[in-house]
Amino acid sequence: MSNNSTNKRLLIGQINGLFGVQGWVKLFSHANPRKNILSYQPWHVEVDGQWKTLEIVKGRVQGKTIVAQLKDVNDREVARNYIGTDIYIERDQLPKLPKGEYYWDELTGLEVVNTTGVKLGKISYMVDTGSNNVMVINGEKEHWVPYIEPFLINIDMDTRKVLVDWDEDF
Repeated sequence: MSNNSTNKRLLIGQINGLFGVQGWVKLFSHANPRKNILSYQPWHVEVDGQWKTLEIVKGRVQGKTIVAQLKDVNDREVARNYIGTDIYIERDQLPKLPKGEYYWDELTGLEVVNTTGVKLGKISYMVDTGSNNVMVINGEKEHWVPYIEPFLINIDMDTRKVLVDWDEDF
């Protein structure tokens, strides 16, 4: 997959199993809440190096998993071909966030500087710890900085910098 397509497409989940005999599939969802994966249409998948669009006919939460019926997939053997396939959506399918709120992928790669001007590194990824979200910053060393006040001071998307109150040695 080229970088060009990764900039526009976001990984939202994966087809990870079969459900029933009529071609329904089980889904692993990165959406929050998880069932929101069903509200993003269409899905984009890469099959044998080619991008393909999948449409959902029906979908629902089934116990602890999410299941969906895909258009033109009417039996288990056809559905089996999709197991392990990553599901992507176009970035513009996401709802616009209020000013000052960001999707995690927008924060990835931003430079993080502390209040004394020390460059801590760049945000590699975000983690949901249950109590709050954390920025994982990689520079000379790895820093796990809570994505909450008083540690998070400012995000400037124009300069692609994040200001934090965090000791460089911590």
